[in-house]
Amino acid sequence: MYTADMHCDTISKIYYTQKRGEQTGLLSNSFQVDLEKLQKGNYLLQNFAVFTDIGKEPDPYRCAKEQIAVFEKEMELNKERIRQVFTVRELEENRQAGRISAVLTLEEGEICKGDLKKLEEFYQKGVRMMTFTWNYENSLAGYGGLTEKGIAFLEKMESLGIIADVSHLCDAGFYDVCRYSTKPFAASHSNARALCGHKRNLTDDMIHKIGERGGVIGINYYSLFLEEMPGGNSRVERIADHILYIRQKGGTACAALGSDFDGIDCELEMENCSQIALLERELRRRGLKEREIEDIFYRNVLRMYKECWK
Repeated sequence: MYTADMHCDTISKIYYTQKRGEQTGLLSNSFQVDLEKLQKGNYLLQNFAVFTDIGKEPDPYRCAKEQIAVFEKEMELNKERIRQVFTVRELEENRQAGRISAVLTLEEGEICKGDLKKLEEFYQKGVRMMTFTWNYENSLAGYGGLTEKGIAFLEKMESLGIIADVSHLCDAGFYDVCRYSTKPFAASHSNARALCGHKRNLTDDMIHKIGERGGVIGINYYSLFLEEMPGGNSRVERIADHILYIRQKGGTACAALGSDFDGIDCELEMENCSQIALLERELRRRGLKEREIEDIFYRNVLRMYKECWK
């Protein structure tokens, strides 16, 4: 069973760990994602987010470029095991060669500093998905939805082949993406609000609209978004609850995986990416067939990439 995960923060974690003078890398580390764990979990594809906290980073553009340099160095060091992909064809070539595919994403649209040329620059570096915001208002979006610049970015993203990621957008921003987008879009690491009322989760109508537009929703493993129980742990049973609910409300082509590994700090039953078989086992226990689990684990994501990438 292959796995495709739409969101982890591992590259950012490696970057900040190295910046503190500590030795670490992608091959083997103490984090939730490394190459040895990915291979054990039979990962076909891992999205690696470049994340900046604009409340702390004075120059998010520079910070993102430095993180991409770390990513590129790790790709070169480990090129026999993993390679960055820019196209779906390259993804298939990696699969045939037994390599994992790595996709760059941006988590915080202000990394581009409101400059469409910088967006194009990141596209050339291989970025294929981007959130408009993280936890702050910025030049692309605020509590009232997308700004005029945000709408221009959405149009440019679609023309380039960068998938719009609505995770972290406020409700008004979500509906602006619905209004102005022409292609499928994703919520790379979001869950169902009906099962857990956190504002970062998606309402039934949002889930339906993503599915209707051909997009996908990556289930987030963080306990904060799984159930309303402060200090709770992340249980595989609850992850399965959200997957099945999203399939029910958005359609069978809508549900996918977006772990948020290395960006979450709760107690995890599925401690790292190597243990993905625990989720597969739970979904089988719930009555899902092989093909249905394959859709959730990787086929739905690949289908969206084929529709959106150049």
